Amino acid sequence: MRQSLSFTVADLAGTEAFGRRLGGLLFPGAVVALVGQLGAGKTHLTRAIAEGLGIANPAAVNSPTFVLIQEYPGRVPVYHFDAYRLSGSREFAELGVDEYFAGDGVCVVEWADRVGAAMPAESLTVAITVLGPDSRRFDLEAVGPRYVGVLESLSRHC
Repeated sequence: MRQSLSFTVADLAGTEAFGRRLGGLLFPGAVVALVGQLGAGKTHLTRAIAEGLGIANPAAVNSPTFVLIQEYPGRVPVYHFDAYRLSGSREFAELGVDEYFAGDGVCVVEWADRVGAAMPAESLTVAITVLGPDSRRFDLEAVGPRYVGVLESLSRHC
């Protein structure tokens, strides 16, 4: 089961609103794969997702490029990965990601396209395209029934 959705936002407030809505729809065990060039807003979107999941201090969400993973407690914990510095899927898998993917939190993976073979079969991919200084296009692809349900809920509000 697979479904896609695309839409644009004009500014950072639009990105934040989208991230909060998405966070509010995610479920324990959800995996969100973020793809986009440097500066596309992957960490900014992750911060908004964390806010939507009830993270007490979303401002604490920052890029885990050098530590590879950050954990944020909340109504549903957020596990924030950054695969930018990794050499590939094998190195990513060696971090123990399968345990996180099977856990009770939401996993958000920046640069997921670099570690695609280690990602679960079912997930939500969010590809971010820079259209202007603050405007972005979001191309979402849901694989699996729970993720398709998330997209169906999002499509009613985007």
